Amino acid sequence: RIRFLDYVGSDELACLYSGCEAFLYPSLYEGFGLPPLEAAACGAPVITADNSSLREYFGGVLSVLPYDAGMWAKEIGKIRLDAAYRTLLVSGGLELNKKYSWEETARKTSEVYGLFKRRF
Repeated sequence: RIRFLDYVGSDELACLYSGCEAFLYPSLYEGFGLPPLEAAACGAPVITADNSSLREYFGGVLSVLPYDAGMWAKEIGKIRLDAAYRTLLVSGGLELNKKYSWEETARKTSEVYGLFKRRF
């Protein structure tokens, strides 16, 4: 079952992430990809595309080649049928989230601007 939704507020989004069987992110190109990180933080098992920055940032969660529909279907089925596998993916996503915070993002951004300022 797939539902296409219009705008969803942050409270509703957290409920959707928390209640989903799996969060799928078959993006063909990403600069970072906040939605998989948000979904993992809400306890959803996450499957991302194995490309661009997703491979680098989300190596702790399951990744599948974006055009391999058979592999996506296989992994979705495995998540639905194997509770231990689902739990493993959820715990991997929660661990991954410990690496990221808004405070750390602000600190690193500030450092970059400081380097930029000193060069010019």
